[in-house]
Amino acid sequence: MSAIKRLAARAVSMRAVADNVPSPCSSVCRMGPSTGLCEGCFRSLDEIRDWSTSTDATKQQVWAAIARRIATAYPQEFPA
Repeated sequence: MSAIKRLAARAVSMRAVADNVPSPCSSVCRMGPSTGLCEGCFRSLDEIRDWSTSTDATKQQVWAAIARRIATAYPQEFPA
């Protein structure tokens, strides 16, 4: 399974996590010049910076944004 497919599957599974929401970091820390998003976890620099101080609700919102971003970037593989 590709890294994007694993991240997409994790994003879907995060809907059921209420507390102690895990980080989406995949240790591929490279910002896409055209998107401004990390190529490993699809987060913005602000989302990465704020993660450790964010509430679980905010972390859930970031995971939902990641799922939307993946669906937008790969619409054939991850239709909305």
